[in-house]
Amino acid sequence: MPSPAHMTLKILLPYQVLIERSDVSRVVVETPDGSFGLLPHRLDCVAAITPGILVYESEDAGESYVAVDEGAMVKTGKNVLVSVRNAIIGADLSELREAVQREFLTLNEHEQDARAVLARMEVDFVRRIANLHHE
Repeated sequence: MPSPAHMTLKILLPYQVLIERSDVSRVVVETPDGSFGLLPHRLDCVAAITPGILVYESEDAGESYVAVDEGAMVKTGKNVLVSVRNAIIGADLSELREAVQREFLTLNEHEQDARAVLARMEVDFVRRIANLHHE
């Protein structure tokens, strides 16, 4: 009897490889358009990932869950690369869902606030330079 097909899953953070498994039979990620599932024989693809829960299944561990921040997923052949800014490995889905809400979505709000402050500072800077130039 032939062995089932597997994929190699790598979850990459900016500072480390969080997970590298070669016995993954399926992966499900959340995208802006909804959940996106991958099986070993699926065609190659690329998808943007939104903050949410990544699910992968392996023979020895069964279903495993990782809370991920936004990023990208690339499938080429039997390799699935997921690159995200932050991730939390966990077993309890309710705790991971809360972590996504608390850590990743709040961080995005803080980034938006910081960008708004920087934009106001840039506008003020340009206005002051223009005033100096006209004097």
